[in-house]
Formats: sequence, C-alpha cells, structure tokens
Amino acid sequence: MSEPKDIAVNEVEKLVSILDKEAESGGYHLNPDREITSELVKGLLVNEKRYGYRACPCRLASGDKDEDRDIICPCDYRDPDLDEYNTCYCSLYVSRDVVDGKAKVSPIPERRPSLGKRSPMKENKEKPSLASLPLPVWRCRVCGYLCARDGPPEVCPICKAKKERFERFM
Repeated sequence: MSEPKDIAVNEVEKLVSILDKEAESGGYHLNPDREITSELVKGLLVNEKRYGYRACPCRLASGDKDEDRDIICPCDYRDPDLDEYNTCYCSLYVSRDVVDGKAKVSPIPERRPSLGKRSPMKENKEKPSLASLPLPVWRCRVCGYLCARDGPPEVCPICKAKKERFERFM
C-alpha cells in the first residue's frame, strides 16, 4: 500500500468531535489536552487510510485486520488501562479523575501480549465456552449487554446503566 497523503485539519477536528460524543455517551472521556488528542486522532486517520481501519497510533500495526483486531481503536486494552492507570496506552482516553484534574496522565506499561500469544481462541478449534474465556463475563441487568473483562464497565455502552447494574454472567 502507498503512504497516505497529509490529513486535513478539518478531518481531524471532525473525528475528534465524533469520538468525543461517542466517548461521553458511553461513559468515557477523551484526553482534555486537545493538542495531544488531535495528534492521536491524526494518527488514527493515517492508519485508517493506510490499512483500512483505525489501528492505535501508538502501536505497530501489521496491516492484517485479524491480527490487529485487538488494537483497533478503542482497543481491547482501553478499559483495563483506564481502571488501573487512569489512561489508555496512547492516552487518547482518560478517566474522569484525569478530566477533573485529580490524576495525571503518565506513561503506562504495554498490556498487549507478544505476537505468539495474542489469539488463544484461534488455536482452539472447538466452540469456546464461557468457562474457557480468560476473563469473567459481565451482563447488564437492564439491557442484557455482555462484555468479557476483569470488572464491569463504569457505564453500559448500550443503555447507559451504571456499573452497579451489572452482574457476573455464567
């Protein structure tokens, strides 16, 4: 593939606005430092033009969508990173504490497994069961939304119910 042409400022501003609305409606927050946010969004747009999908601008994408599925923004690691470090790996998404000035964005360790360990489900030819998932499954008691992660999300991305409305699902 050829290298993408320059990204127009209005393209970046448009996507920042869209991502900001989507984030806030789902209980998430973009980095309040708009200069950093704009640069990260520019990287998403470059990757979208380069690969056809918005791979995380802070990670090396392979160009194979299946291989990179875990780093398509918002990546699989956003929620655990926010829970533990108040920011995602690239700092596009931050916690409410960062937005409110109670916490600062700082570098965090890479959570993404090395290449050979990324897709344990691909190796298992049998249909996976809930018991075989590496993380617990949480169910929103309001709308039925399911997610596999260490803990429930702060806000349901579907119905906007709070964390307390989730139950562990078996």
